[in-house]
Amino acid sequence: MMNRRLPLSVLLSLAALSLPALADNAPAGKVEAKPYTPGATLTQSVQASITPDSALDILKAGNARFVAGKPLRRDLKKMVTQTALGQFPYASVVGCIDSRAAPEVVFDQSVGDIFTARVAGNTVNEDILGSLEYAAKVAGSRLVVVLGHTSCGAIKGACDDVKMGNLTTLLDKLKPAVEATKTTGERNSKNHGFVHAVTESNVKMVVQTIRDKSQILKDMEAAGQIKIVGALYDTSNGKVTWY
Repeated sequence: MMNRRLPLSVLLSLAALSLPALADNAPAGKVEAKPYTPGATLTQSVQASITPDSALDILKAGNARFVAGKPLRRDLKKMVTQTALGQFPYASVVGCIDSRAAPEVVFDQSVGDIFTARVAGNTVNEDILGSLEYAAKVAGSRLVVVLGHTSCGAIKGACDDVKMGNLTTLLDKLKPAVEATKTTGERNSKNHGFVHAVTESNVKMVVQTIRDKSQILKDMEAAGQIKIVGALYDTSNGKVTWY
């Protein structure tokens, strides 16, 4: 049989049809929006009520709880059961692999709430861009967050021009942020102010790279269907700053 490539629009439509509606029982194409309740399992109806702005507000509120040491109580076993046949996350986060900066933790989120793509230096490539496109276009995510963090080892490595196996290629993706950042001191990891400035620059540049390299996400943002934002997690106090 001849192998024919289907247009992306057709593939996305077919994928969308495969997503079940978590006990909402709504007719195809007629999803009744239901209010979001913090800590509750996300359904298709609840996802339908979340806008890009409210998705951002949910993450901000979650981080405030995390900083205050007051995370929501959840029945995780029940949430696993409820999401077994489908998922309707409201946001996607591109974060670093750093063990201190897990998005689900710092935003006080849980099973089925957010998509996460993690790689050292919270950068993107075609695989991550494709994942973000799926999350937004097919699965309904309303927000894309590029989450950097303070004292990032990958950023320090890029500042020091570290060469080590496959890490070399990864750090090369962070070099534009290093080169674009000005400083009056040393241009290496010993200069903490420089490292912080490079970290901020990298977050902002990755946000722009997403727009530049994904026409799908760029068009969705222009249409108001999603937002693409940058954020920085402070490993010293748990707070997230937004760009």
